[in-house]
Amino acid sequence: MLLAIDQGTTGSTALLIDKNLKIVGEAGVDFRQIFPKSGWVEHDLNDIWKSVRDSIKILLRKTKTNPKKIDAIGITNQRETTCAWNFKTGKPLYHAIVWQCRRTAPMCDELKTQGLNPLFQQKTGLLLDAYFSGTKMKWLLDNVPAVKEKDTAFGTIDSFLISKLSGNKTHVTDVSNASRTLLMNLHSLSWDDELLKIMGINKNYLPKIRSNSEVYAKTSGLDFLPDDIPIAGAIGDQQAALFGQACFEESSAKCTYGTGSFLLMNTGEKAVPSKNNLLTTVAWKLGNQTTYALEGSVFIAGAAVQWLRDGLKIISSSSEIEKLAKQVKSSEEVVFVPALTGLGAPYWRPNARGTLTGLTRGTTSSHIARATLEAIAFQNYDLVNTMEKDTGQKIKILKVDGGASANSLLMQFQADLLQTKLVRPHTLETTALGAGLMAGLAIGYWKDLSEIKKKWKADKTFSPTMDETTRQAHLQKWHEAVHKILT
Repeated sequence: MLLAIDQGTTGSTALLIDKNLKIVGEAGVDFRQIFPKSGWVEHDLNDIWKSVRDSIKILLRKTKTNPKKIDAIGITNQRETTCAWNFKTGKPLYHAIVWQCRRTAPMCDELKTQGLNPLFQQKTGLLLDAYFSGTKMKWLLDNVPAVKEKDTAFGTIDSFLISKLSGNKTHVTDVSNASRTLLMNLHSLSWDDELLKIMGINKNYLPKIRSNSEVYAKTSGLDFLPDDIPIAGAIGDQQAALFGQACFEESSAKCTYGTGSFLLMNTGEKAVPSKNNLLTTVAWKLGNQTTYALEGSVFIAGAAVQWLRDGLKIISSSSEIEKLAKQVKSSEEVVFVPALTGLGAPYWRPNARGTLTGLTRGTTSSHIARATLEAIAFQNYDLVNTMEKDTGQKIKILKVDGGASANSLLMQFQADLLQTKLVRPHTLETTALGAGLMAGLAIGYWKDLSEIKKKWKADKTFSPTMDETTRQAHLQKWHEAVHKILT
């Protein structure tokens, strides 16, 4: 079997995958979120490593699997989260700065003032935003003296985990994670000297950029896995989900409903520049062939449901929201714009803050719950609409995954807004599946993508049923609410 490690924003999950793309077992361990200041988000790298180690231990114990039966390891990860550690000892030099963290927004504003946004967009496919890794690395250099030591390693979480799993012997990243740093040239697939100079980052701190499916290293010196298991796949979480959804053809697309919401369209071998504030990114590299994608990112999706649970306390678990929302036929006039950490694509307003509008004395927790689910769908509507403008192509089928894709009320509303069929896969853990597929391809589990495609199975299709008048009324209310916080 293959071991897939899905290192996410709030927890780590370990999964065993067989040759038929079946999830044989899984185990997850959450870790703490650290909020030192308003808008700042951090993770303790020791917490992350412990959660990965413990999830693998629990998985092996729960499934009674001999770890010697693991043929290879694939890793997928929260992408832009940035860390620094001592390469020789594996010791963290500071907390990881999470993709959601807004501390470098002023730095990005300064770079924009210098007129550098077009340069970064042309070279990296990204916009100057605190979301990405480059300014986080610069912040560490400017504020943490320990990171200037000669044995410092910078990287995203994939790099950190490969280093730890290999006994601190390997410092690499994959091309999908590197494409999210603001430092990699999208066309040469290498660190860009001009951008490194602007950021003041020494290339020696950075990992070597590799493809998504090859043997990077082998396990060494671990107390929970034997030595010499190939670490053979690494891919950022959203690209992993695109691959795990078998979106191998140009124009195929998927949306992952996780902490945030991420919509990617395969654009083939062409890096399509966006005229509408979407991101051009590497989807994956297999051998010498690189596939690109357009991406739209919503910062707050499932996190809005978590806010209802932890902040407002109107539900005790995230799974309760569908039942609560179904207690009313509509959200009536209530519209929630969940800009709790700013607005992502296509608006890119880091300082925007969330609003609830249309409240009356008749508003109940059910209306707010329904408006929260609708807000996730509205944000994705904006992404799809923008993506279709950039490519000139209609998304005919949208594959969906992630925790909130199990919410049928949300999926039906999404299909209605988009006037597009939504296909939910048999295996919802498509992010982990993508990492496992990369590892399996590297060691010859499957001979090619067509063999994987034959094994991929759908679970349920949602077709649009809403009339156009109702749909337009919903969209008008949403865009009026968004306009209020943008002006």
